[in-house]
Amino acid sequence: MRRALLLPLSHSSVAAERFAHRLGQLVNIETPSGCVKGLNSAYDLLQEWAGDRLGRPERVIRKGVPHLHWPNTDPTVPRSRRVLLLGHADTVWPMGTLEENPFAVRNGRATGPGVFDMKAGLVLAFEALRQLGDVAHVSMLVSGDEERGSITSRALIEEAASTCGAVLVLEPSQDGAVKTARKGVASYRLGISGRAAHAGLEPENGVNALTELAHQVLSISELADLGRGTTVTPTTGGAGTTVNTVPEQAFVNVDVRAWERAELERVEQSLRALQPRQPGAGLTFEGGVNRGPLEREMSLDLLRTAQDIAERLGLEPITEARVGGGSDGNITASLGLPTLDGLGPDGGGAHARHEWVDIASVEDRAALVAGLIAVRAA
Repeated sequence: MRRALLLPLSHSSVAAERFAHRLGQLVNIETPSGCVKGLNSAYDLLQEWAGDRLGRPERVIRKGVPHLHWPNTDPTVPRSRRVLLLGHADTVWPMGTLEENPFAVRNGRATGPGVFDMKAGLVLAFEALRQLGDVAHVSMLVSGDEERGSITSRALIEEAASTCGAVLVLEPSQDGAVKTARKGVASYRLGISGRAAHAGLEPENGVNALTELAHQVLSISELADLGRGTTVTPTTGGAGTTVNTVPEQAFVNVDVRAWERAELERVEQSLRALQPRQPGAGLTFEGGVNRGPLEREMSLDLLRTAQDIAERLGLEPITEARVGGGSDGNITASLGLPTLDGLGPDGGGAHARHEWVDIASVEDRAALVAGLIAVRAA
């Protein structure tokens, strides 16, 4: 039986220099979510770095969005030993951001759009693979719409993960900590119908959808349970057509996040049970759970393994964090697969113009990921 060979950690500057160079190459390809041209250019670069070590990759197009998948097709490797490296190439930044915020490295920090979330994690994956003698048990998936909720890539993620025994998510770390829990995420749109009327001549003949919206927003906000960490946040909304007309239509979008699936279900049931406050008004609901929670028990074994590896290699102790934002790790954990998130390098400022990565953290983090892969393969 083939086993992964973990090569010695070099503690040289070569890996850091290579990482910084490659990170610059990748950041200088702008990849807004779903941007076909940019994503394909980034995938070309990733394929070049991978060479033939992971086998032949697939460009999988779902609803017009390309994704890059190296499947594990070796029939001699049992599922329990297979590891999926999971990440995304898309960023929240629109085309043209590089002109005002170019990639740069100063005082050991790399900056630029998408540098922390999560192009550094993709580059780190290949640094980790360099430390392994055998990668026959590794598959890798890079999606192109994670920042939009993985709408087109969800099924592909589920398919890829279902062939593996563990998932390592290369999303950014949280102040150096791996992420062992993430809130589940749900999104809803409440539509309100009323009846139009002239605002000056006969407003009493209308049913004001904006007034109904105000009532509903207050009711929706009351569904939060901050003691349990459940947030229910009206985010965007609108109503009306002209300044002298009683609004006939209105809407509000609602963001829901919770540590427990039961809480997501409670909020959804409550939202769907809302009733109009004005006679003649109507309510419609769209949406649902986008990502279930990544609960700690799905990460615990991998966390302990990571802590053992760090101690054995003389790395800084591995700590854990739970965060409110969702990732594709939520999807794989919901399938019942051991999932450890936040394995990317140290840094900060996700989704902010000042996002940055600590170049010096890369080598140790790559050694940790390589160690996790090797242990799972043994």
